[in-house]
Amino acid sequence: QVQLVESGGGLVQPGGSLRLSCTTSGFTFSTYVMSWFRQAPGKERESVAISYLGGVVNYRDSVKGRFTISRDNFQNTLYLQMNTLKPEDTAVYYCNAKAFGKPELWGQGTLVTVSS
Repeated sequence: QVQLVESGGGLVQPGGSLRLSCTTSGFTFSTYVMSWFRQAPGKERESVAISYLGGVVNYRDSVKGRFTISRDNFQNTLYLQMNTLKPEDTAVYYCNAKAFGKPELWGQGTLVTVSS
């Protein structure tokens, strides 16, 4: 059974940090491009960070220098370290897995609220 389970969300003050985790099972994690997406209230879901095979990563401009995506192919887990959080980072954060010829996979999301 395929599972992607996000954790680590919560309420944090502006300037604070959070570390999100996406624990997966049921598919060959190391062969998938793994990403974090987010969706703020009333807005479309957007890509935040991507971890390609071979170690290449990419970020949306608004989080560059503040967020770091990483993956553990032995623990089948994806991470997102988020530093210097801003109110505009408030959103539900989703874990995503893609591989050529395979169905796209999504987690259920974890809520991050940045507020004083």
